[in-house]
Amino acid sequence: MTTVIDIDARGTQHCETTALGVLLRHQGLDLSEPMLFGLGSGLSFIYWDNKNMGFPFLGGRVKPFDLTRNLADRLTLELLVQETTSPRKAWDNVLASVDVGHPVGLQLDSYYLDYFGSKVHFGGHVLAMYGYDDHKAYLVDTDQQGGAVSTSLTSLAQARAARGPMTAKHRSFTLTAPRNPPSPQGQIIPAITACADAFLHPPIANLGHRGIEKAGKLVRTWFQRTDAPQRDLPQAALLMEKAGTGGALFRNLYRDFLAECTDLLDSSHLRTGHTLYTEAATLWTEAAALIKKAGESGQTQLLLQASTILGDLSRIEREAMQALSCLEA
Repeated sequence: MTTVIDIDARGTQHCETTALGVLLRHQGLDLSEPMLFGLGSGLSFIYWDNKNMGFPFLGGRVKPFDLTRNLADRLTLELLVQETTSPRKAWDNVLASVDVGHPVGLQLDSYYLDYFGSKVHFGGHVLAMYGYDDHKAYLVDTDQQGGAVSTSLTSLAQARAARGPMTAKHRSFTLTAPRNPPSPQGQIIPAITACADAFLHPPIANLGHRGIEKAGKLVRTWFQRTDAPQRDLPQAALLMEKAGTGGALFRNLYRDFLAECTDLLDSSHLRTGHTLYTEAATLWTEAAALIKKAGESGQTQLLLQASTILGDLSRIEREAMQALSCLEA
């Protein structure tokens, strides 16, 4: 038996926006990946470190699935989320959608997927499933992972059942668009100002512009933080540039979102934000390159240079978000 839905699998860069794009295009709502990311108020920053972690983590987006919830709220989409501790029930939940012709989103641990190149546990991975047969599930993942791909049903079950940081209990979800959805253009300003407010007023010093400033100070100490700098520093740089971020720790995606917005709305605040995020995106890529080179060469000076850039980034992004927070509907 094979059940496969006709879907539009495009080359995209970030897992959650990839899945959202598949689900929404099937509903007749076709938005670019940067627009999905921006309307979901996806940009953020976190410097995450504790004694149970092998090495600090730099994150550039909101928590997994917050972007989906934000986007559903903005576009008045019906978001049906199902979670269960039962693998059997979890599979039945998926079949209930796929068997009637609707692709379904899944959150799981990418470590177990047959096609996944990087064997690192990540329980916040999101993808879309559009079909299955007796042996395989047919999925859409990021361009980097192959776009339209397949994995064994056994590996999919393992990935969905995984427990640990950022995992969810066999989470699956569907989106249904209303007959008369609100114009995405009308939701741009609320999405931007909500994102700016969260970034400018973080509850703790590890988040937002304060988190970038903190990262700038702590990155200097990273050689003392690891016994394997040749492994850990390049890995941190890889996550900043390649691990589903679209480059520059999601700043490329937000820059492109703001560029689309400047074509739709005439605002000096918006143009200022776009100019500053264009600068920030370039600097994030430079910082990642310095961190990678520092790990490979052992040169402390390179971490000091990355530290200086992160200090500049904290200021640039704060100024960008201050301008964007002034947008008015």
